[in-house]
Amino acid sequence: MLAVTTVRTTTLSNGEPIPVLGQGTWGMAERKHPRKVEIQALRTGIDLGMTLIDTAEMYANGGAEKLVGEAISGHRDQVFLVSKVLPHNATRSGTMNACERSLRRLKTDRLDLYLLHWRERVPLDETISAFQALLHDGKIRYWGVSNFDVSDMKEVVSLSGGEAVATDQVLYNLSRRGIEYDLLPWCQKRHIPIMAYSPIEQGRMLDDTTLRKIAKHHGATPAQVALAWVIRQDKVVAIPRAGVPEHVLQNRGALDLHLTNEDLADLDRVFPPPSEPRSLEMI
Repeated sequence: MLAVTTVRTTTLSNGEPIPVLGQGTWGMAERKHPRKVEIQALRTGIDLGMTLIDTAEMYANGGAEKLVGEAISGHRDQVFLVSKVLPHNATRSGTMNACERSLRRLKTDRLDLYLLHWRERVPLDETISAFQALLHDGKIRYWGVSNFDVSDMKEVVSLSGGEAVATDQVLYNLSRRGIEYDLLPWCQKRHIPIMAYSPIEQGRMLDDTTLRKIAKHHGATPAQVALAWVIRQDKVVAIPRAGVPEHVLQNRGALDLHLTNEDLADLDRVFPPPSEPRSLEMI
């Protein structure tokens, strides 16, 4: 393997750096690509400094975690590993048991970050209590949430231990900008990074004329422009999925793309920022 390169970072609230461009695994281990190709894609990303890898017990019913475990074998200490507990498992005992299952599938003794995938009926203080126990036992290093809006985040930080929330992973891209009105500034003010899933809208926006024009001007791809737009902001991490090494290389190129003020103004005209609060979007 190549020596791991470094990428631009942001920091968690305690100052620990994490890459602004990581790797997602939603949709992997589902036979879209040969298993060995997806493993090589993840390893290529690690080589390129995209060492934050996001997965979840839900993805491929645990299959994505097994894939990640194989991909990071021998390189665990180079990786910032993220997984998630499903809301129906998020009781105190259920969270702890789910974490143990994830650790076995990932073939590791700890997660760097463990998230509640979204909230349902289990009281948040019960889930946070489980996260605190996992922290105490050394099974996780940080905990956070996913698909939480501002009201949810305010509730989290009001609870005992809730001030330790490390991130909120949400849908965010050029065509889904609602968080810019309230959630993103709220989190930035508190030094809580936003983790953007589906940062290129699963490819649906890439035929846009303006996006293609800007990409051509920079000698880049539309996907690189869309990624560069997301990660240009403070306290924002993007976790695009790439099932083949060539796609990983293209994603990595977004870090070297610097959008001009004119580019940003053009994108604002086509993908306008929010002028009023919007409900948090999910896919």
